[in-house]
Amino acid sequence: RIIRRRNIHVPPQPLPADFPVTPKDVVDAAKRVRPHVHRTPVLTCHGLDELAGRSLKFKCEVFQRTGSFKIRGATNAALQAPENAPLVTHSSGNHAQALALAARSTNREA
Repeated sequence: RIIRRRNIHVPPQPLPADFPVTPKDVVDAAKRVRPHVHRTPVLTCHGLDELAGRSLKFKCEVFQRTGSFKIRGATNAALQAPENAPLVTHSSGNHAQALALAARSTNREA
């Protein structure tokens, strides 16, 4: 059974003054990683829009070389890490794969 919810809107709340990430930080990170990641499409689906009762957007990060969005954060971290420090992760999944690619694309040791 599908439950349709219409006209439900939660207004955005302002970020607390001490929030650790600012909108400028996000824009700066996007600029840093842009040369290292694919620009992925945003797709829509009319059938799912109708089921949800609203417009849905699907960011297709599956088209990244690593198959997930994790390459964005891993590359951003690699570009901000101290120059001679090796990149290390405890992950053995998508993040590890992304970090290995980020290390290679930024000429770092992983």
